Amino acid sequence: MPKPPIIRSVSSLRRAIGRFRKAGDTVALVPTMGALHGGHVTLVRQARRRARRVVVSIFVNPAQFAPHEDFGSYPRTFATDLAALSKLKVDLIWAPSVREMYPDCFAMRIEPEGPAKAGLEDAFRPHFFGGVATVVAKLLLQVAPQFAMFGEKDFQQLRVVTAMAKDLDIPVKIVGVPTVREKDGLALSSRNAYLSEHERAVAPTLHSVLKDTASRIKAGQSIGAAIAAGRGTIERSGFSVDYLEARDARTLVPIASLQDGPVRLLVAAKLGRTRLIDNVKV
Repeated sequence: MPKPPIIRSVSSLRRAIGRFRKAGDTVALVPTMGALHGGHVTLVRQARRRARRVVVSIFVNPAQFAPHEDFGSYPRTFATDLAALSKLKVDLIWAPSVREMYPDCFAMRIEPEGPAKAGLEDAFRPHFFGGVATVVAKLLLQVAPQFAMFGEKDFQQLRVVTAMAKDLDIPVKIVGVPTVREKDGLALSSRNAYLSEHERAVAPTLHSVLKDTASRIKAGQSIGAAIAAGRGTIERSGFSVDYLEARDARTLVPIASLQDGPVRLLVAAKLGRTRLIDNVKV
């Protein structure tokens, strides 16, 4: 099976993208940090539905990891990723080094506001969205795609990237793709590999509680009461809860009732050493 070209420099990338453009081809970008799973496969397939050419980036971005986080131990499975992307027949893999993305003279950083300051992930990882916005902006400018695919599992990130592209006039459509789950409801994530056998059995509790909480709210229970009940269930299951919140699905501002706008429930909790996030619409 032929392998897609692997490009390591911005200059080579631009020449390759230029050939796509010259042929009149549309381009979709799937940004990843590697350690690919079924969720990434879905992103690639959705990209293929929208564009003639699919570019997948693989870059573990140090700018979005705090010193105490898992940058060094984050799963890196390039050979396996390459085999998967070959089967999917992607057109190009953009796999720059840290030095290529952040050379010694690199001095700029985007500091996002709005959904990046919603008091969710940013409250626990204040460095995170600055790193995400900076690297995604670079990827969008490097690849210049018409479409860029992001999973809804990282819902706040999706909102941040969408706002960033809009506010900076980057001519790309950010496409949110529904979360891909295991049969028991656990959202696919590269960090699921950290879970022990016991933790893996407990982990689907997050999604089941989100679904139950959404059902309670739709049935008329107050958001505050439903959230309190859900948080209690999660904690009794052995999680340490960072947040369980009901937010406006468009802006991520706190929301008090279904009448205030479309509601999204978002959760982040630690199970052992693994931090899991998830969300559902109400």
